[in-house]
Parts: sequence; C-alpha cells; structure tokens
Amino acid sequence: MGKKSNSNGDVLQSKNSTCFIGSSVIPLINKLQDIFAPLGDIDDRLTGLRLPQVAVIGSQSSGKSSVLEALVGRDFLPRGTDICTRRPLLLQLEKRTIGVGDNDSREYGEFGHLPDKRFYDFSDIRCEILVETEKEVGVKKGVSDKQIRLKICSPNVLNITLVDLPGITKVPVGDQPSDIEARIRNMIMSYIKQETSIILAVSPANADLANSDALQMAKEVDPTGTRTIGVITKLDIMDKGTDARNFLLGKVIPLRLGYIGVVNRSQQDINNKRSIEEALAYEEQFFRDYHVYHGLSDRCRIPQLAKKLNQILEQHIRNVLPTLKTDLNSHLVAVEKELRTYGEALESNAERGAMLLNVLTKYSEAFSAVVDGKSEAITTKELSGGARIHHIFQSIFVKSLEEVDPCEDLSDEDIRIAIHNATGPRNALFVPEVPFEVLVRRQIARLLDPSLQCLRFVYDELIKISRACETFEMRRFLELRRRLEDVTARFLRDGVKPAERMITNLIDMEMDYINSSHPNFIGGTKAVDMAQMELRAMQEGDDADKDPAANKGHKLATVAKFLNGALPSQVGRTQSDNDRVASVGTSTTRTWGVSSLFGSRGSSVGNSSKRHAAEVVHDIDQAPPVIQLKNPPSILRPGETETEYQVEIIVTKILVTSYYDIVRRNIQDLVPKAIMHYLVNHAKRHLLGTFIEKLYRENLFEDLVQEQDEVVTKRRRTVEMCHALQQAVETLDEFVADISTQRSSDSMDALPKSSYLSSDFYSNSRS
Repeated sequence: MGKKSNSNGDVLQSKNSTCFIGSSVIPLINKLQDIFAPLGDIDDRLTGLRLPQVAVIGSQSSGKSSVLEALVGRDFLPRGTDICTRRPLLLQLEKRTIGVGDNDSREYGEFGHLPDKRFYDFSDIRCEILVETEKEVGVKKGVSDKQIRLKICSPNVLNITLVDLPGITKVPVGDQPSDIEARIRNMIMSYIKQETSIILAVSPANADLANSDALQMAKEVDPTGTRTIGVITKLDIMDKGTDARNFLLGKVIPLRLGYIGVVNRSQQDINNKRSIEEALAYEEQFFRDYHVYHGLSDRCRIPQLAKKLNQILEQHIRNVLPTLKTDLNSHLVAVEKELRTYGEALESNAERGAMLLNVLTKYSEAFSAVVDGKSEAITTKELSGGARIHHIFQSIFVKSLEEVDPCEDLSDEDIRIAIHNATGPRNALFVPEVPFEVLVRRQIARLLDPSLQCLRFVYDELIKISRACETFEMRRFLELRRRLEDVTARFLRDGVKPAERMITNLIDMEMDYINSSHPNFIGGTKAVDMAQMELRAMQEGDDADKDPAANKGHKLATVAKFLNGALPSQVGRTQSDNDRVASVGTSTTRTWGVSSLFGSRGSSVGNSSKRHAAEVVHDIDQAPPVIQLKNPPSILRPGETETEYQVEIIVTKILVTSYYDIVRRNIQDLVPKAIMHYLVNHAKRHLLGTFIEKLYRENLFEDLVQEQDEVVTKRRRTVEMCHALQQAVETLDEFVADISTQRSSDSMDALPKSSYLSSDFYSNSRS
C-alpha cells in the first residue's frame, strides 16, 4: 500500500507541476462560451463562428467516459451498457487557484442551466446530467444536439475545454431510433468539420485500430491529421503477444499531433468502486512494468494526455485569436445592421405617435420621389415611376390616336344614307351640313374610351408606385401597412372621379359645338376642289366607251357645279325651255321627273271632271287592270346606283377627317393634363394630408403600430445576440491586451516555439 501511495503522490505531483501550463488563454474561450451559451446553438445564428475546443469522439464502449473522468479525477458521467452520452456535454475544466486565507479547496461543478447552484457531490452531477438528458430526449435512447454545459473547477485539473459527443453506433438496439447511426454521425460531423476544433479520436486497443470509426471520421474532415490527437485505450487487455507500440509511434496511421496510450478502469473496477487515484497508480505501474512501452513516456498515461491537450489547445487558441476577433467584429456589424431594421421598441403612446407620423411622412415623400424620378432606388433595367406614366401618355395614348382612321368605320353607304336622311322629303341641292355634323360627332365620341383607358393605366401605375414605397417600418407594423394601402387606394380612386368627369366634359364640349370656323378646318371650298381632283383621277381610270360611265361623269360634273355655287337657272342656258325643264328635272329629282310621276295624259286629266259618269264607267270597263304597289319594307335603303352622291361622299369624308384631326390634337393635349392635374399631382400634394386626417388619431396609435409577435421575438433575440457579441469583443480585447503586456514565464517555457501544426513540433514530440 505504501508503494501505491507513493506512486499516487508522484502522479498528483506530476499533475501539479504542469497545472499552470496554458492558463492564459483557455479561460478566455470558456468565458466566451459562457457569454454565448444563453443564445443556444450559435452556429445556427452566427454562421461559421465556432470557438476553439476539443471534440471527443469514439465508438460505444471505446472508453471515452473513462478518459474524461480520469482527466477530471472524479466519477461524474452516466454509465451503462447502452448509449450513455445522448446529448453533447460541453465540459470546461478550470484550474482553481486557492488563495491565501481560502480554506475551501473543494472541487465543484456548475451547470449552464443552473448558474447559481454548485454541485460538490459529483454523484449529483451524474444525476443532473441524466435528468437534463431525459428532459430533452425522454427516457428512450434517442439523441439530441442540444448541449449540456458543465464547468468543473478544481485545483487538480488543467484548463481544457472538451465536448463529449455520443458514441458512434452501427445498429440500433432496444428503443433506439432506426436512424440513430446517421443522426449521431451528422452531429459529430457538425463539430469536427470546424477548423477551430481539435479532434480527440478515442479507439480501444482490443479492437482493430486500422478500422477505428473515430479515426475514419476524423480522416474525412482532417485528411492530413494536423488537428487530430489519437487516444488508444484499454492497452492492458490486448491479446497476448500484441501491443500498440507502432500505433503510438504513428507508423500505422500517422497523425501530426501523435497518439497517447492510456489504461482505463474496467467495468468490474467501476462496479467494485475502484477510485480514479488507484486507477492512475495502476496505469503508471503498467507502463513501468510493460517493457514494450519503455521510451514512450511522452506518449502514455493520463497526465501526459492532459498536458498535451492543454499545450495543443493553448497554442491552437493563440493561432485562431486574430481570426476569431475579426469574425466577432464582422458578425457584430451584421447583427447591428439587422437590429436597425427592427427599430426601437415603442413603450409610450407619444413614441407610437411619433413613429406613426414619421412613417406617414416618409411614405408620402417616397411616393412623390418615385413619381418625380428622384428616388434613390432608381433602376437601370426598366422604366419605373413617373417615366412609365410619361410612356403611357406619349407612346401609348398619343400614338394610338394618331393611328386611328376617322373614316375607317364609315362606308360610302353610311354616308349616302346620312345625306338622304338629312334632306328629308326633298332632294339635296348641296352637300348638307347635318350629315357632316352627325358623322363627325360620331367619330369624336370614339375618343372617350381610349381617354378613359389612359386614365385607368395611370391609376394602375400609381397603385404600383404606392406599393413600391414600402419602408422598413411598414414591415414591422402589418396593420399600419394594410391601412396605408387601403387609404392610398381609396384616395387614388377618389382622384380618378374628377379626372374622369373632366375627360368626359372635354369630349362633350367637342361634340356639343362643331366649330367650322376653326382656322385649321379645311372648309367647304377646299373640300370640293379636293373632291373634284379625286373624281378626275377616278374618271381617268374608267372605261370611256361605257355609256353609264359617261353619264356618270356628266352627272358628277353637274353636281360639282352646284357645289361650287352655280344656280340651277344658269345650267344649260342654250337649251330650249323643254330641254331646260328636262335637265333641271334630271339633276334635282334624280329618280323621276314631273312627267314620269303624272304620265303623258296630263291634258285629259283636267277635262275628266266634265265628262258624264256613264262615259267614265265605260272608260273604266275598257281600262287595263289596276297597278298594285308593293308595301315598303320595314328597313329602307336608297336605291341609287353605286356612283350616286359620289362627290358629296368624298367631300363629307374630307370634312370629317379635317375636323377630327383638330379635335384629336386637342384631346391628345388636354387628357394628359387633366390626368396629371386631377390625379397625379393631386396625389403628390394631398396624400400626406389625407393620411394625417384618416390615420393620425390618438385612439389608433396602439393598433397601427402594433408589432407582430415574430418581429418582437426577432428583435429580442437580435438584441441578445448584439449584447453577447459586444461583450465577447470587449472580453477578447481585454484579454489580448493583458496577454500582450504580461505573460507567465512558466506558460512561455511550456509552449513550443513553432506552431503545433509544424513538423518540428511533431518531431520533438516523437523524440
């Protein structure tokens, strides 16, 4: 027993001799982890930010728990034949220095979820781990990636930060989920793939080390082995005649950080309550007695593992500190920017009113800026805002009216019927004015629909502009956003009504008074001249040998003379009286003359009254049968030939086209002005006033600026993240400043001069 006691004392003395190695920066990481712990998994919220730590991986029953308990020197982890670690355990080992007058040298543990409670009994720590695990994953054998944080303060430990991960399993047993292997592997990968993590790959010596699950997973993310430490457990139960010397020397699977061989307590030792102190003494005796491992003292035993982990983690933290500081500052800037989008929380009614007025003002200003083309968010890909309104006026409305032919829907038959209807029971001597006015009003009326369509297009553009003026604050207040859209739409609809009335009045005014004295109107004389020119062009193309065409030319020439102001008495003065009567009758009655109406017996008609009745009856008996006329149809059309009223038709078309062009130019100019005055500019001038009238009421403040629960939650979480990052940056700055001015001599002596990743350090470790 005495010998064992001395051996144990040597172990403790060996541990105490290195207790200050790396004590300068590892507590910094522990403090940063404490700062970020209330935020949950920071990798989900701060992409790419991982603090330096040691990730402990290994298959089930590989001895991970025994290694961790040996590093602490206490039994505190759950034990069993099935999967024991079902949640990641973040284990922070902190060297507790006992000061002068401090009589309490007890070791204790603190959980992150119970920050004000210290556990001096380590069996209670084991129970609390089990309770917390079952809270998250139940009593079954499921796993969760939600961490359990445990800090152990003791004068007998070195400063090390480790994460104990669930053991790698192959086949689900009992109540384990069917996908247990994939879930555990994904969880392990999420830790070890980070460049800031040191991988502690634990493999049992009584299994085929070449097929170690831990080493295989480590190789996937660290193929060169620059951040992987191999731990070979259970060396004392290897088959006789075998040893792990070549593995410890890195000859089988090389690792830049090398291997450490340890001897664990067996399950029987644990059942027999064998203490860790006794186990450490047995381990030391084993390596002393087993000659195969002579000369490998730097690669064997738990104290050497603790020292190596401390040194490597210390150097690793020093290497990543500059990058860590940069990452923290970058995330802080991003989080502060995100926080500004949520705005400040509104506590009082006065703050709500000020916020509401600010939103209404910014929205109105943004609306006017987009219409005027002064918005900061001007795009170079397409027309937007007021430019689209201008395009509607000039490229759609004006061009569409210019492409319309006013006589397109007026056939010669329509004009001829209009002339007939305008003359009543008489025949037209000149081109009547009534058909011209009727037809030109009909064409002017056609301008109303495109004008109202133009108004509708502009209204739609204003609605689009109003929706594009959404501010950051409107995303916070959905009720305000809805009410703003509703008031804006109603306000713009109200602006459409006077613009629509004005456009309708413009068309009505043009239709109500046909100003034939307009200086740009072509007039009757010019119209007749143009008609005659068109007729001559038509006659030149006709067949001169056909009598109907010759008669047509004669008749049109006569009508043209009438249209030019010639009197009927002046036509055909050289003819005889009978010829004159026939000529006039032909030109004015068109379908029949006086003689054709009454017949050639006109002279006997006057003497018929003097004849006796018997003679009359005798004449009737001798007369031919009575001529019966056909009843006129319900719809009558003139029966003239195709060339009838040809001059009048051409003149009417010329006059209609001339006057329509005058009206069209007026409408093209006045309709955009009416829309701009009554709708667009009215909206710019009075939108804010309408908002204040409809929405800026004290009884509406709370409802309008009521935030969504999601926004409140996001702001709260972002504020917490911002405060944590600020605290982390300040802590890091203070720590770096302290390290730069004062370094402990023992820490500097223990640290390698070059990077722990360098081949020199690896060579020194092997020597």
